[in-house]
Amino acid sequence: MKDLAELVGTFARIGFLTPAPGTWGSAAAIPVFWALNEAGGFGLVAFATVVVCIAGLWATRIMTAGATLGSDEHDPSEIVIDEVAGQWIALWPVAFGAQMMGVESAALWPGYLAGFILFRLFDIWKPGPVGKADARGDAVGVMLDDVIAGIMAAICVVILAGLAHGVLM
Repeated sequence: MKDLAELVGTFARIGFLTPAPGTWGSAAAIPVFWALNEAGGFGLVAFATVVVCIAGLWATRIMTAGATLGSDEHDPSEIVIDEVAGQWIALWPVAFGAQMMGVESAALWPGYLAGFILFRLFDIWKPGPVGKADARGDAVGVMLDDVIAGIMAAICVVILAGLAHGVLM
């Protein structure tokens, strides 16, 4: 069971890449997101994100079992499934926008780029609620801080898209 948890938690061992395993995990999440979106649209990526969150919580609990609450051991750098979940949430506006416009999501590549950069920024910087979630020091906090960072990035992607398309001018 621990081997399966490691496979899930490290996103098929991507989390062992250095330096910056979280950035590697976020980057690796993008082509998987794109493939899911092309296969089933926004509904499939939303469903897959929920599955990744649940599987990530399970894997994180197993991989951090016995870690001292609040220690660095509670969120080992090789666990990147939380980055996958957060990155996918950050890209939800791209999938939804592409579906609503009836275009391939790759046509919205600036949204992919903005989602990636903004998610990494919020995940590293940990402003407000992201930092509060991270401070929990448990498996829920490991997943939750990235989910919140993803939501914040998604909101910014929507705002940037509105500005780019003249909706907010």
